Order: sequence, then structure tokens, then C-alpha cells
Amino acid sequence: MNRTKNTNKKIERRKNRTRSKILGTAKKPRLSVFRSNRFTYVQLIDDENGKTLLSASTKSLSKKEASLKQLEQAKLLGKLLASKAVEKGFNEAIFDRGSYKYHGKIKSVAEGAREGGLKF
Repeated sequence: MNRTKNTNKKIERRKNRTRSKILGTAKKPRLSVFRSNRFTYVQLIDDENGKTLLSASTKSLSKKEASLKQLEQAKLLGKLLASKAVEKGFNEAIFDRGSYKYHGKIKSVAEGAREGGLKF
């Protein structure tokens, strides 16, 4: 029990350290990434007003896309969110990796968003 408590504190500290340096606005929202063991979720957030502007997840992918590997799904997810964002008029965003290292699914989401037209 104590080990889990310490691990959660470490994760929370890493997340706070990352988030203290970035702030999303209405013109340049924060692209936040959350990954669970099964799904990946991304959101564009306006921190000034406390609103989520856009969101997407690997749950919303088609069956054909859902059969791909998780890294490929994450890249598609980034492209999907970027295309939605460009339609709504958001060309720039601030990337928020949260408490995760910049590799694997997190890196794939960022690459997909860049390919989709978002600038970080």
C-alpha cells in the first residue's frame, strides 16, 4: 500500500512540473494526452476559461483502425484531432505530455498532430 502511495506522488509531481510551465489559451490551446493500458485520449483545452475545445480517443476509431497496433492508432488519433482543430481554426497548440516520457504513444500522437497540420 505504501509503495503505491509513493508511486502516485511521484507521478503527480512529474505532471505538476510539466503543467506548471504551460498554459493553453483560446488562440493557442493545450493539447493534453492521457494514455491508459487500452486507450489513448487527447484534448485541446483552453485553460483561461477552463473549457475543453475538442477531444478524441482511440475508442472512436473504426474497427479497421482499431485492429492496428497501438502506436499506429496513436498516430491516427493525432491526425484526427489535428484535422478537427484545423477545421475549427486552431493552427497552433502547446503540447502537454503530462507525467509521461516523450516516447511511444505520446510521441506518435505528437507526430500525427504535426502531420495533420498543428504546430507546436
